[in-house]
Amino acid sequence: MKTPDYLWKAWHPLALLLSPLSLLFLLISMLRRAAYRLHLKKVYRAPVPVIIVGNISVGGTGKTPLVIWLCRYLTRIGYHPGVVLRGYGGSATHWPQQVRADSDPHMVGDEAVVIAMETDCPVCVDPDRAGAVRELLRRHPCDVVVSDDGLQHYALVRDMEIAVIDGERRFGNGLLLPAGPLREPVSRLRTVDFVIMNQHCSPGYHCIRLASGDLINLATGEVQRLEEMSGQRVHAVSGIGNPGRFYQLLSDAGIQVRESSYPDHHNFTAADIEFDDDLAVIMTAKDAVKCRPYATDRHWYLKLEVQPSADFIRQLTSTLRLKANMQRNENG
Repeated sequence: MKTPDYLWKAWHPLALLLSPLSLLFLLISMLRRAAYRLHLKKVYRAPVPVIIVGNISVGGTGKTPLVIWLCRYLTRIGYHPGVVLRGYGGSATHWPQQVRADSDPHMVGDEAVVIAMETDCPVCVDPDRAGAVRELLRRHPCDVVVSDDGLQHYALVRDMEIAVIDGERRFGNGLLLPAGPLREPVSRLRTVDFVIMNQHCSPGYHCIRLASGDLINLATGEVQRLEEMSGQRVHAVSGIGNPGRFYQLLSDAGIQVRESSYPDHHNFTAADIEFDDDLAVIMTAKDAVKCRPYATDRHWYLKLEVQPSADFIRQLTSTLRLKANMQRNENG
């Protein structure tokens, strides 16, 4: 059962009871990481640079929108990126799985389908990300691989790590699972290449801003500016890790929102997006790929635009070129 977020936002009596389990979680994670670093457990180094976009906490931090931006940017500057994911929520009976924009999200996971739809890059999913990378490179001439999540998946050797932090929730009560929201201690951030704060950015962090893009009709494909719904009442449906940010984007556009929230990666049914009125229904792209079979012309999804800081883009570009040159030299 998912721990309620309010237990992790600040100190809570239950955290005291769970703290021994958090210490055990920390010990296991440290031993596991050490086993990979000492090559006591098998690791895989890809023949091309691997970029991990992950986080140290559970819940939505904006990783997937950043991955989409990163793929588009890498393509624009001349790279041929591919993407690997775990395929969370997918029920496929064998792995790895190649993902297209029209793939079934119930089989390969919703985030994978969104990335394929938004980037036109090859996408491969496998709980074993090393296996996903092997299959991706076997099928496609990629010269850089981006992993959506996987900061703690140490079986895959990485050339660059980007940790994303939610600027509003930060690190919660600062404790590890299950007493807090952290997968690894905050000190882990000192070992990554880039720490990016999503919204409410603080000094010392690279900053990205999530901005609302156009609305896309699920049934007709019609494109409409979000501002055209200003002043209207709508149903906002979400099954994501941090729905508050999504609702706020709609409210900031002057839209009156009736919220319907479901758990992250919720498997939607037709009843979940049907209402006894004629109001428009707006959702995220991640939810839209699962709702397409039930959609009518009342149903829209909101595209998100990631706007990283110029300093981050400059440092990212130079770091990637350095890593790529080093790897070419290693490979002869």
